[in-house]
Amino acid sequence: MPWEIAILLFTSLPLLISQLQVDAENTFKVAVSSPSDLFYSFQVHNSESDIDALCVGPCFATIEEDFFIVLRNILASRPEVSDIHCVKGAKVPLMRFKFDGISIDLPYARLKVISIPEDVDVFNPFFLKNIDDKSWKSLSGVRANRRILQLVPNVEIFQAVLRCVKLWAKKRGVYGNLLGFFGGVHLAVLSAFICQRHPTASLSALFFIFFKTFAFWPWPTPVVLQDGVAWPFIPTDKVLWMPIQLPCSPYQFCHSNIVRSTFFKIKSEFMRGHMLTKDMLRPEFDWNILFEPFPYPRKYEKFVKIFLSASDKDELGDWVGCVKSRFRCLIIKLEELLGFCDPNPTEYADVDASEPNAVFYWGLPPAMTDMINIGHVEVEFLKSTNNVYQGPTGKLKLSIVQADQLP
Repeated sequence: MPWEIAILLFTSLPLLISQLQVDAENTFKVAVSSPSDLFYSFQVHNSESDIDALCVGPCFATIEEDFFIVLRNILASRPEVSDIHCVKGAKVPLMRFKFDGISIDLPYARLKVISIPEDVDVFNPFFLKNIDDKSWKSLSGVRANRRILQLVPNVEIFQAVLRCVKLWAKKRGVYGNLLGFFGGVHLAVLSAFICQRHPTASLSALFFIFFKTFAFWPWPTPVVLQDGVAWPFIPTDKVLWMPIQLPCSPYQFCHSNIVRSTFFKIKSEFMRGHMLTKDMLRPEFDWNILFEPFPYPRKYEKFVKIFLSASDKDELGDWVGCVKSRFRCLIIKLEELLGFCDPNPTEYADVDASEPNAVFYWGLPPAMTDMINIGHVEVEFLKSTNNVYQGPTGKLKLSIVQADQLP
């Protein structure tokens, strides 16, 4: 009996739905639209943006076999698809690949139905009934994005604010959920929150209000969009440094890896933004200063270098994906030993190394780095990562380097 999996892009109006059909012999037939048809989430993308998509399947399509094996093989056979990697150990497992050069993140949601209609209503309780936790988390992104667009008073102004905020976050090193900073949905809710409170303000005024508001926000008071319902704050067993509530559920917050170190880094960048934008009405105000890249080599004297390698490029992608999904554990371990760690989200490559590799440099406080046994940290982190990694294990090497050794 034929069935369908619909890939739902996080878009506002026409959804791009690519249908992946499997017939009675359990073979897929794939029809994928061209990149020119892609609508990026809030229309705030640039040439470096990736696409967050969602694959929805019926109750008998398992993530272990049908998604990560059958669908992966079908996608790998497509000429448009390259660099496909399975990130199975993440809190929200997904496939990551490139479609005609555009990066795609594709998690999977398994619904308790026999077949998936072409126009799935992600707000319909019928489709949300009795689904597992990972599927619920996968669906949350689509639900939140659609709800945000319904709640903002002016979609175009909201999009403009979000573009600016996202650029600022990337330049200042506070964008990247896996490294304990903001993800796209966090910035979308914060931007929508400001737009809701000031529906008639100009773009420049909203940008100023954004930094003024969150520079002095009384965290951990949650940020909650107004949607006509007074949702209560529901405590969780996880420390929420910056709780930001999803606008589609009274009990769910944006998934966050923010820890103490990244919390204070974000707060300091909010304050810096406020101090700069409060003078934005002056004729000599220079916007470039606000978006200056964070000066890691000038800010820190020493860094922990995280060197990841594998025997080939495909294995490296899977290995790096798994390790990055565990980065929060490494940040917390370094915090315990040193009190602070600033993970630079930029991924580098060592061109002199013989194997395919990825390298990260995280800023460390200068006073206590001589006391750290980085070899012991490496062994512990590698052990915890290997416990969840199901592919060929790559190499991981931690070392302490000086600022002048950065690329």
